[in-house]
Amino acid sequence: MSFDDNSGRRDNRRFGGGYRGGGRRYNDREFDDRPKPVETGKEYDVSITETSRQGDGIARVDGFVIFVKGGQPGQEAKIKVTQVGRRFATAELAQ
Repeated sequence: MSFDDNSGRRDNRRFGGGYRGGGRRYNDREFDDRPKPVETGKEYDVSITETSRQGDGIARVDGFVIFVKGGQPGQEAKIKVTQVGRRFATAELAQ
């Protein structure tokens, strides 16, 4: 198979082949079904490192992104996770 054989498919060998990670594929989308490092309702101590486009703080737990409502960069905070998705979680500052 060449780089593009007019069938719309590309030679995956040229681009490293297949997909990466522990996810599975469905309709050319990758789904990450690995366990997440955070759980809804639990509290975590985090460092907020940056601000999102919507103004929320961004923290990470084991590389997993958490958007923290009301969080400010440089803030060390205890957060409570309110929702966990496939690619990120949302949280609020714990009282």
